[in-house]
Amino acid sequence: MVMVANHAENVWIHRYHPTAEANTQLVCFPHAGGSASYYFALSRSLAPGIETLAVQYPGRQDRYREKCIENISELADQVFAALSGWIDRPVAFFGHSMGATLAFEVGRRLQRHDDQALVHLFASGRQAPSRHRHEDIHLRDDAGLVAELRRIGGTDQRFLDDGELRDFALPMIRSDYKAIETYHYASGPSLDCPITALLGDSDPTVTIDEVAAWAEHCTGPFYLRIFPGGHFYLAENHADVIRTISGSLPDQPSLG
Repeated sequence: MVMVANHAENVWIHRYHPTAEANTQLVCFPHAGGSASYYFALSRSLAPGIETLAVQYPGRQDRYREKCIENISELADQVFAALSGWIDRPVAFFGHSMGATLAFEVGRRLQRHDDQALVHLFASGRQAPSRHRHEDIHLRDDAGLVAELRRIGGTDQRFLDDGELRDFALPMIRSDYKAIETYHYASGPSLDCPITALLGDSDPTVTIDEVAAWAEHCTGPFYLRIFPGGHFYLAENHADVIRTISGSLPDQPSLG
């Protein structure tokens, strides 16, 4: 990609631990209701060998005044455009849940329109794009949406119990769920890179077979990593996830 973006004005990308030493950049895509700061600890652990760029969607944290985007294709277009000027080394993508699907779609755009393809895609906690599920969580009332957040975990219970905070955030969370639940995969070329799919062994939102189907979406090698835990297995397996990422990228030492 050509270096043209003004980093100071790019609200889409958070770079918590910039380093010129990194051989590889890792762009991270949050889950539905998530934000760039979810990847702060991962960024710190990967530095300085890998520089992490965390995507910030509209409608949350420093972008809370902006309207959420309720369409994965539109969101992918805007993230792809926002990344212009940031990628100056071999780049990999990591996406969790909704972020996995979005990372795949941005990766397709990178491969189609740019002269630099991904070196690796890490798809976490989400079925392969070609494995459609009928989901209608975004159509439920607030109580139903909160019940789903409690079911899958990953949300501070104090937040769910605080009516003012909860009511402030639910519209954003609902918009993200609408985006991912109305996504429909369009057939096209596979990614010209390896894919590593990751999931927790007790994740209630996806099956191993659905995750293993990510193998259909790459021409490179496919790897499946299963960790103990639920949908948000990443926190309790932080060190192993870091080792998986680091050991999968070119010219990176295997940590641990």
